[in-house]
Amino acid sequence: MSAVAGAPPIAPGAAGTPPDKRGMSELRKLLYAVAGVWLGGIVVFAILFGLKAHKAPAVVSSVFSPINEFKLDTWFKVGPIAFNKGVLYLLLTVGITLAVMLYISKRLQQRPGRLQVAVEAFYDFTRRMTRENLDAQMERKYFPLIATIFVFILVSNLIGYIPLPVDSGETFKVFGAHIPSLQIYAADTNVAFPLILALSVFVLFTYEGVKHHGPLGYVKSLMPGGVNGPIVPLIFGIEILSNFLRLISLTVRLWANLLAGHLLIAFMGGELGVLVGLQVVSWALLPFGILIFLFEAVLIAGLQAFIFAILTAIYLGSAVESH
Repeated sequence: MSAVAGAPPIAPGAAGTPPDKRGMSELRKLLYAVAGVWLGGIVVFAILFGLKAHKAPAVVSSVFSPINEFKLDTWFKVGPIAFNKGVLYLLLTVGITLAVMLYISKRLQQRPGRLQVAVEAFYDFTRRMTRENLDAQMERKYFPLIATIFVFILVSNLIGYIPLPVDSGETFKVFGAHIPSLQIYAADTNVAFPLILALSVFVLFTYEGVKHHGPLGYVKSLMPGGVNGPIVPLIFGIEILSNFLRLISLTVRLWANLLAGHLLIAFMGGELGVLVGLQVVSWALLPFGILIFLFEAVLIAGLQAFIFAILTAIYLGSAVESH
């Protein structure tokens, strides 16, 4: 055997052997490029516009306000009904929900496609959620309602992150026509929308409780078992109050989360820079605005729809149970 053939293999990177050069991953290159553009942009904005605040006249005179985007300016009226962007978003939600469900129902197959698999997974998930909180009779009765609430709120939340020409307060001209500016808006940011939904749920579970226990029996059923003595009036008052607080909690949870999310997106997406009069602030905060936008659209939109739906099931189930 020759000396060369019997020699041990030389490890990569040893003396006399070129190291194994691995290229940078595409994702890392992209991240470095984005970071470079972001940092370079901060420098450019600082050089061009400086670091001294220059507030716009509309900000100084308080004409511009971050809450303006949530005002409902009436576009036109049909009898007593005033049409505005809130009504438009509700009509879009109804239309999209019905269109998607009808499209899927007419294309059900023995071997489902991806869309049908997703819908069936959602159906099983919602069915399991209602079955765990309601008895068989109540589950058959209220599953369609709970599933509809889930889908309706989810669609309403999701389209709230699509920029649409609905900002009638700020317009631009196209061939002489004044076109409303693009804006993201959710019907949930108007407290009336979640309040009506919550009020409907409150009436339903109160009706089921009174129907099952009787008026006096339902009031008694709100009292936890095993409580005796002088503390009974205090606990009873707390339970009565907490029953009515369900209406407020359902409303505020959905409304406040969507409102806060849209405000954060607006602030981080450029409004804070406008308010302080520094262009560099708008550019510096833009990546955080994008991250908050993705977080809200991907997680919060579905999470808030799920919470409202499951609380509806829990409240309906607890209304016909004795504590």
